[in-house]
Parts: sequence; C-alpha cells; structure tokens
Amino acid sequence: EKPLNAGVMPRNHYHTVEGLFVPKFFTVESVRQALRYKPRPDDVFIVSYPKCGTTWTQHIVYHIFSNGTLPEDPETFASKTPFLELMGEEAVEHLSRPAAIKTHLPFHKHQYSTEAKYIYVTRNPYDCCVSFFHHVRMVASDAEDYTFEEFFEEFRKGQVSFGSYFDHLLSWYPRRNDPNVLLLTYESLKKDIRTSIIKIANFLGEEYRDKLCQDPPLLERIVDLTSFESMQRVVNPEMRKWHEKFNGACNEMLPLWAQRMVQDCGDMFSKPMRGDFVRAGKVGEWKSYFTPLQVKRMKEWIEENTAESDVM
Repeated sequence: EKPLNAGVMPRNHYHTVEGLFVPKFFTVESVRQALRYKPRPDDVFIVSYPKCGTTWTQHIVYHIFSNGTLPEDPETFASKTPFLELMGEEAVEHLSRPAAIKTHLPFHKHQYSTEAKYIYVTRNPYDCCVSFFHHVRMVASDAEDYTFEEFFEEFRKGQVSFGSYFDHLLSWYPRRNDPNVLLLTYESLKKDIRTSIIKIANFLGEEYRDKLCQDPPLLERIVDLTSFESMQRVVNPEMRKWHEKFNGACNEMLPLWAQRMVQDCGDMFSKPMRGDFVRAGKVGEWKSYFTPLQVKRMKEWIEENTAESDVM
C-alpha cells in the first residue's frame, strides 16, 4: 500500500496533526485545542465520520433548541453549532447553551464524558464513499482530474480526512448503549425524518419532546426546515458566503479560528467553490458509481472490518 502522503488525492492541502490526517484549513492550533477540550456536563456533541449526516443533524438539533427559528446569518449558525476541530475550544468556551458541538473526532481522540450527551450519526459506507468523493473535489481547488476510482482505493485504505471509516465507526459503536449516547443512521433520517426529530428531541430532554408533541405546527416547521430541499436552499449559499468571506475579508474582522485558517491556507479560497455542500442526499446513489468489481471489493473490505462486530 502507498504511504499516507503518496496517494493520488491532491495532498498539498492536507497535513497530519497529533495523528489526525485533515485538510490544512483544520489548523494545528484549532485541532490541538479540540483534542484537549474537556466536555462540560451540559455539552451536546454531534459526532460522525465525514459525510454521514453531521450537517443534517446539526440543523435538526439547532431548530429543536431554537423552536424552529432560522439563524440570522451563517455566522450565527456557526457560533451556535461550532465545529470543534475547525474552530477550536475557544469557540466552545463562550457557547451559549443549549447548543450542539460538531466533531469528527474518533472516540480515542476525544475526551469522552459520561455527563455530556452524544448523538452519533453513521451511514452505509457505499454512499458515504460517493459523498466523500464529491466533497473532496469541492474543497480541493486542484482536484478537477481526481476520479472516483482513485478515491475509492484511498477510502478503503483510510487515506482520507479523519482516516478510516471503520476505525471511526468501531471506536464509537461500543458506546451505543450508554445512556448519554444516541446512535442514528443517515438512512433512518431519510426514511422517517419526523420520528427521528422526536427521537432526537427526547434524547436532548423530555421538555423538548413534549414541546414538539404538544405543538404539531412546530414539529411540521422543523420537518420542513430540515428537508433536503430546504437544506439545499440554506446551506449551499451559506457555504459560498463563507468561502467568499475567507477570500476577501480583512483578517482582523474574522473570528480567531478563521484568522488562523486564512493565514495558513488562504490560497485555498482563491478559486470559486466547485459543487454543492448539500448535493444529492440520496440513499443508494452508490449504485450509479460502483463497478461490479468495486462492489465485490467493498463487500470483502466490510467483512474484514466487521468480523468481530455486529455493526453490519
């Protein structure tokens, strides 16, 4: 197998921080702050491997906490659902609770607390692989010629952001029955978003569940606000605004985490974003990408990694 830094993925935009292989816009200081952050008892974390439904779940939790009120701007949403490794602990220390913290950290890299709450979201590896491929092409300005065949090999080898899909999933899966952990799947969110929202609200606290059950219009509003169409309408323009802001803003006007990011890799934002952050939102899209040989190799890879687990 190729060494981690010798693959075909455009790697000049990536680095390894404390054993985590991440894009350079996850700055060394922010990642180190994330790794040493000790959760508060009232913290709620939304945890997942990349491209497994984190952003979707962020919006669900945000709207449960805000009673279906839209954020004023992208900065408000980011400040109320900070991304720990991207923004560092300073963005979390001043967080007005109730709120949720997003993280892609595997269990062994996170300072787990039995007093905090964790929503772990996972997704079938086939669709995760396809979504991740499009994400890499979107964020790497020099990935125009990067093919799915190339990404597929690196995905299987764990030579992608945040490492191996199974290392991540299997690090958190044993905690699924902890009373402070809720395990969700992307597929269950797609199948029945209404029931999933109530399930999440109940996990966050009975008062949130009761509010939704006693106020059907509020529940329907959150269902609508977190539909795929709404997410496309809201999230994609927000991501482009952030991209443009990082490219043209005066550094002093940005929050500290963003100042570090622009200082370290401002050139990444010089080209327009290619593609959408919220793209297809489908279950089974992988069938349009995988060759029969790739399906065979994926099945073998899954069997190798889950032989001692009931996760799949």
